[in-house]
Amino acid sequence: MHAVDNEMLSSIIGDIYDCVLNPEGWPGVLTRITQAMDAAYTTIALAGTSDNHGRFTAQSPWDQERMRALQQDYSFDDIPGLKAVVVGDIDAPLSTLSIMAENDLQETSFFKNWAGPQGLREGCMIKFVHTSDRIGLLGCTTRMGRDIINAEDQRFLKLLSPHLRRASLIGDLLENAHITTHLFRDALQNLAVPVVLTESNGFILYANTSAEHMFATGGPIFRQDRIIQAQNPSIGDALLQAIASAASDTSLGSKGIGLPISATGMPPAVAYVLPLSQGTARAAFRPACAAVFVSTTTSASPLPEAVLTTLFDLTPAEARVLMTIGSGISPPQSAEALGVSENTIKTHLSRIYAKTGKSRQADLVKLVVEIGAPLRSLD
Repeated sequence: MHAVDNEMLSSIIGDIYDCVLNPEGWPGVLTRITQAMDAAYTTIALAGTSDNHGRFTAQSPWDQERMRALQQDYSFDDIPGLKAVVVGDIDAPLSTLSIMAENDLQETSFFKNWAGPQGLREGCMIKFVHTSDRIGLLGCTTRMGRDIINAEDQRFLKLLSPHLRRASLIGDLLENAHITTHLFRDALQNLAVPVVLTESNGFILYANTSAEHMFATGGPIFRQDRIIQAQNPSIGDALLQAIASAASDTSLGSKGIGLPISATGMPPAVAYVLPLSQGTARAAFRPACAAVFVSTTTSASPLPEAVLTTLFDLTPAEARVLMTIGSGISPPQSAEALGVSENTIKTHLSRIYAKTGKSRQADLVKLVVEIGAPLRSLD
């Protein structure tokens, strides 16, 4: 594919967030992704971890009978590359021909009986959600004759992945709310989920009834001089930074999926920031540039690594090292546990110390305990 310019990328991301408020828009979003990727079709699935057969949430136009056969006739182990994506890292795109030779792919039953007869060549999948109960996957499949999936294709999917994650998790909070385009504001008022609309500096323009109740009862978020604040003091700056980034969709999604906003000893709660800077459906909320959704549900809890990535701008590898070192084990033990060399651990640690402002392992242990407390109580 040709490099996607920032304007097109931002527009597609805006459409993704519109799907939070209007799920019927997913096929259109997937069609745009298909066109950008020069693919045959694109699917998005959010499946239970105990279910080996993926349940397609939406897809771009393709033969319905063929798609039903794919779901019914092929299991987790039958689809080339699927297992590698599921057990691999989040936000890490993987193409079929990067893990197996094309001749080997064409010898599989899946290719001979399903992909080949439709003139398909290979797929590229990315995992955008992985919690204790669900896995979210986005996959693009190309036609025979197209060049193999390249680094630019994979970069495009990697840029979309955090936005898909945030959109799907915010969508979970709204799944019982029947929101139509002409009733957005009324629907927000009646949601059980606290929702706050803000300007880029966190100035509160609107709070629904649930959010007002949270303010009045000393919940995990509060307002000070009409600026949204988190009870967890270590998260306060990160929450305001996420809101400030909402004016630029591409920058907001590059870090994590949510923030634990409750203070130590309080019931766990997570804040998700939905950018409102673009999109037809979201125009109803202007001049607000961000919507903050507050959840106390287990399924919406972010991965601890994602929280650390959000707070300190860590890479996924650095976040895993911080989680491991923060559990109190030594660097050599961490190297063994993560399957990397001690030199790699030392390199990551030097960057972690610089980004977190800490200088000792004991400080990292304390940091992980303080930040992770609201998350562990969700288990």
